[in-house]
Amino acid sequence: MDIIYAIFGQGKDLTTVQMSARAVAIYFIALVLIRISGRRTFGKRSSFDNTIVIILGAVLSRAVVGASAFIPTVVCSLVLAVMHRGLAMLTIANKKLAELVDGKARILYKDGEINKNSLRAALMSRDDLEADVRVKANKSKLNEVKEVHLESTGEVSVIK
Repeated sequence: MDIIYAIFGQGKDLTTVQMSARAVAIYFIALVLIRISGRRTFGKRSSFDNTIVIILGAVLSRAVVGASAFIPTVVCSLVLAVMHRGLAMLTIANKKLAELVDGKARILYKDGEINKNSLRAALMSRDDLEADVRVKANKSKLNEVKEVHLESTGEVSVIK
């Protein structure tokens, strides 16, 4: 056990080498936790998925710098990753829960009509909508596209 304390230290008084050893260990632990939480964590990039990435980063950093005990911090992170995966699995089976957790896509523009309610709910202006059409569809005018959607991830998609 003395060798573990020598390598990883204890408490907040850590040497550079001990903090580096903790960082290496946390790096691999984080990889495992992200794999546990699921591929969607980096694929979908919804607020639900971004939340776990932010929280894991914040919690695991405490173990690196010695602000929190190493093992309880890793276990806490494991609980968060498993909870995230479980909630993601529940959203597959329950559409209402999926909308609550992930949000839902909105039609911003369709067949020549701007959906002002959806635009307002998305906190977007007409200028934002037109800019997205220029960037995503390489079209200069809204009437050159059929539909514009705001996906649950926050990404704008355009149907030409």
